[in-house]
Amino acid sequence: MTRKKNRELFIQTSAIFLWLIAYHTVSSQQRSIGTVEVYVSSQSGDRLTHHGNIRFSPESSISLPAINVNEEKKFQAVAGFGATFNEAGMICLNALEPKDRDNVFKSLFDSVAGAGFTVMKSPIAACDFASAGPWYSYDDTPGDTLMAHFSIERDKGTNGLITFIKKAAQFGKFQIESPMDFAPDWMYYSLKPGEKHIKPQYYPALARYYLQYLESYRENGVAINYLNLFNEANNEWYSNVTYTEIGVLVKNYVAPALRSSGASVELQFGETANRPEAMQKFPVALDDPQVRKYINSLSVHGYDWNKFSTLVDLHSKYPELPIWQTEVCYALPGNIPPKGPSTLPVYDFDDGEFWGNMIMNDLKSWASAWIYWNMILDESGGPWLVSTEHGDPDNNRQHPVVIINRTTKKIYYTGLYYYLSHFSRFVRPGARRIEAAGGTAQLNFAAFENKDSSIILNIINNGGEVNCRIAWKKMMLARRLAAHSITTLKWNGR
Repeated sequence: MTRKKNRELFIQTSAIFLWLIAYHTVSSQQRSIGTVEVYVSSQSGDRLTHHGNIRFSPESSISLPAINVNEEKKFQAVAGFGATFNEAGMICLNALEPKDRDNVFKSLFDSVAGAGFTVMKSPIAACDFASAGPWYSYDDTPGDTLMAHFSIERDKGTNGLITFIKKAAQFGKFQIESPMDFAPDWMYYSLKPGEKHIKPQYYPALARYYLQYLESYRENGVAINYLNLFNEANNEWYSNVTYTEIGVLVKNYVAPALRSSGASVELQFGETANRPEAMQKFPVALDDPQVRKYINSLSVHGYDWNKFSTLVDLHSKYPELPIWQTEVCYALPGNIPPKGPSTLPVYDFDDGEFWGNMIMNDLKSWASAWIYWNMILDESGGPWLVSTEHGDPDNNRQHPVVIINRTTKKIYYTGLYYYLSHFSRFVRPGARRIEAAGGTAQLNFAAFENKDSSIILNIINNGGEVNCRIAWKKMMLARRLAAHSITTLKWNGR
């Protein structure tokens, strides 16, 4: 009898023990899934502020505008977010003490303490913010078709692009896309308006020029991941090269040269001055399958300010090619959206809301990457390079992500920095945009699933303080959104 009771007690105890293990496991899973980290930047003073953790709870009939998140419906993959390396930025950084300079790099590239930028732009030779000297190419020797005089020495200097990139790489990991404003001057018919076309006799030399650039950078410790032949081509200001000509260069010269050399770089196509240009100008080349087979992704600039539906059309026409927004900024005189600022750079945090909505709307329109133009400029919106024959005017004031006053040494993180950081820090390379629906007209939002299964919901509140409800997997949470703010909610989707 005693043995039987002992056996029954043992069975009961074992069952309770197993139940406790199961209960603990389920509870742990629920706790892991249900916990939501909250980060806010707001008009009232929050700056990527961690507002602690909240919890999902079972669905209820609470009457609030709902944002419904559904990771079962997926859209484009995200390559990342970032800005541009230019000599102007390195000049500003070199005005600081080493410790302060390192703090700026950390704030831009560290994925835990900073913005965690993951895709960057680095122009091929001179552009309007190659400010460490006069206009230059990597081979200014007329007729040097074999690139015997090719040199990247300037880029290795104190204010050079290679120096800038290698320093940034100490603080984070990123990929680089590189476009070119101008080939060496001697390759053009002339630099007069309308005559800035590459002479066909120099097509092989130009392919060799691109290849030498990639190899020289690699030999100096910098990998270029994406090559884009021209920046804002087929316009009046930079190279007048048409997209038909670019298609010929791609399929007959550049792609074969890259293939023969074994260069590990992807070809991008575009760098149009605005979104609508892509639909107007790409098809003459991309509808040729012999061109299209070499192209990895398409790139557009944002200087139309709000024609996001063009990207939807572009995706519909070329669904297999990711779309990158690779340049946009304020510039004076003349390159400002309606109701935009009258002076540059802009110190007011509230300006970030404009940029946050642009980022959000590009992503919701199939953009896979978002890159701003100048990452760092000084208190005058410079320094800039003047070369009118290359389309680079004087008094070219622009707005950066970070402002460094070269006189006072004070560092300012703009509203753009904070809104962009809510995407770059939390939505990591390889994430997929997922369905997020509902809300109100005041709220602009998008959701993403990272490769580690974490889910990110970014919500921009374009008005006064408001309450909303987040619904996910038959659970919900209520959240009060600060006036004129961006809120990031992060949770485990497993």
